[in-house]
Amino acid sequence: MKETDALDAYILGHIDEESDYLKALYRATHVKLLRPRMASGHLQGRMLKMFVTMIHPRQVLEIGTYSGYSALCLAEGLEEGAMLHTFEINDEQEDFTRPWLEGSPYADRIRFYIGDALQIVPTMDITFDLAFVDGNKRVYIDYYEMILPRLRKGGYIIADNTLWDGHVLEEPRSADAQTIGIKRFNDHVASDRRVEKVILPLRDGLTIIRKL
Repeated sequence: MKETDALDAYILGHIDEESDYLKALYRATHVKLLRPRMASGHLQGRMLKMFVTMIHPRQVLEIGTYSGYSALCLAEGLEEGAMLHTFEINDEQEDFTRPWLEGSPYADRIRFYIGDALQIVPTMDITFDLAFVDGNKRVYIDYYEMILPRLRKGGYIIADNTLWDGHVLEEPRSADAQTIGIKRFNDHVASDRRVEKVILPLRDGLTIIRKL
């Protein structure tokens, strides 16, 4: 076993377990879906749940539902009466994901939308307390600028994949569109005085952004 694999196993053995329902969803994601690595997984899922319990948000936005793993972890941490609004742009994903969300213990805390969050969220009269961004990497700046005015002062944006498996270090000429999108987003947030920010080297990189 590689040292990194051993360390990962050690970490997972010393944090809260994921539920049997999440374990079953994670297995199904790997069996039935392409690119199962897109699912948040045990460690990131427990962190998302803890962030929610720390922040106590009433309205949460998620961009990029995929199989629903991260949505369930976010919803798990919500208090009574709070709501998660989760968006998935790929309509082919609905048949897999919706039953997992609606069959979960947190179904009453989740509203699942199929469509482009960039088009739908601006039509919603909601001020968010927390947003988790894990959608199209090419338009991360667009998500960010759409969310920020709809985020309460002191609210948080958590952006996933901001280290992009190390590809952010690549020269611009060799970078693909998604890598370029992430690099531009990272530069944009780093220079934005409207927020404070920190990048956590967890999995593929998590940027924690707080609106000032």
